[in-house]
Amino acid sequence: MDLRRPGAGSARSIDRSGPGRARIGSAVPTLDLLVNNARRRVEIGAEESLLSVLRDELNLTGAKYGCGEGQCGACTVLIDGRPTRSCVTRAASVGGSAVTTIEGLEEDGRLHPVQQAFLEADALQCGYCTPGMILEGVALLRRTAHPGDAEIARAMEGHVCRCCTYPRIVRAIREAAGVSAKAPGAAQGPAPVKQP
Repeated sequence: MDLRRPGAGSARSIDRSGPGRARIGSAVPTLDLLVNNARRRVEIGAEESLLSVLRDELNLTGAKYGCGEGQCGACTVLIDGRPTRSCVTRAASVGGSAVTTIEGLEEDGRLHPVQQAFLEADALQCGYCTPGMILEGVALLRRTAHPGDAEIARAMEGHVCRCCTYPRIVRAIREAAGVSAKAPGAAQGPAPVKQP
């Protein structure tokens, strides 16, 4: 198990006195977080990433460790409604902000419309990138109620899907927005073939 990367292992397997952590006998810094509408207090290291805290301290494993550089989108969460790469965001920097993870989207046992649309459009295959993609889609639809395909594609830039389900991801977000395939800016299929 590689314990050098954020999110690796579980809270029990990580040496919590490692780099950026207080040593035995000294006070460990704590942080009050608002995550998925619940107040949580966690012990953090000075340089600990939000991804590491979410996964290892709060057991919210939807956000994934991908590249560790904020380039692939697998670790995306919403901070005050804005998509943010949690692998490069220090946990200490988000105190006082509302953090939403994929686990916080459902309400009363019902999936968020973007989650439901991803299922219905088969917009996931292995699922590793899906939480980040869904959260980016949620943020887009909060900014723009009826985005066209080009706008959806721009919003998804920086999210890597190794299974290459990009067309289905665009379709899912469009469907979640209630945008029909014939709306301005939406992708059009091939022109119908005229029969002689």
